[in-house]
Amino acid sequence: MSRIPLIDRSATSADRKALLDQVQQAFGATPNMFKAVANSPAALQSMWGFFGALGGGSIGAKLGEQIAVAVADRNDCEYCLAAHTALGRKAGVSAEGMAAAQRGESADPATAAALAFALKLVNERGNVSEADVQAIRKAGFSDEQVVEILAHVALNLFTNYVNVAFAVPVDFAPVKLSRAAA
Repeated sequence: MSRIPLIDRSATSADRKALLDQVQQAFGATPNMFKAVANSPAALQSMWGFFGALGGGSIGAKLGEQIAVAVADRNDCEYCLAAHTALGRKAGVSAEGMAAAQRGESADPATAAALAFALKLVNERGNVSEADVQAIRKAGFSDEQVVEILAHVALNLFTNYVNVAFAVPVDFAPVKLSRAAA
């Protein structure tokens, strides 16, 4: 049971409804996370805009979803793990690739470097070194892409915290957290 009401898009204010209608159109459903965030139109607008902006970014959907599952697993966010595993599969990442990303791993060296950098940002609360930034550049990422990796981490921290703090019910096929599976 959610600790905060899940807003019904058919019975809410016009500003919330307009944003939730966009979510509905994009997903073909209105995921519970967005219904929870809709308690604040400002937060919903911020989150939805963040998703839209990064969706058009330079690192691509596959890597974005792999970062999302790594961050979700690290933060014990079952909701985001389930949602982004499904979205990653839809973006073309294999089930094995998503499971590896969940653990912060990849057979692709560039993806592995991006996941390591993302998890270092999470683990160290953004306190990365010059050597960490140089390592991600050396793996082939431009400064634009390095900033986008950080932005994906920040967005996923927001969504993870929403789902964990408010116990938002998972409405995607469940995926076990890597520590829970061990």
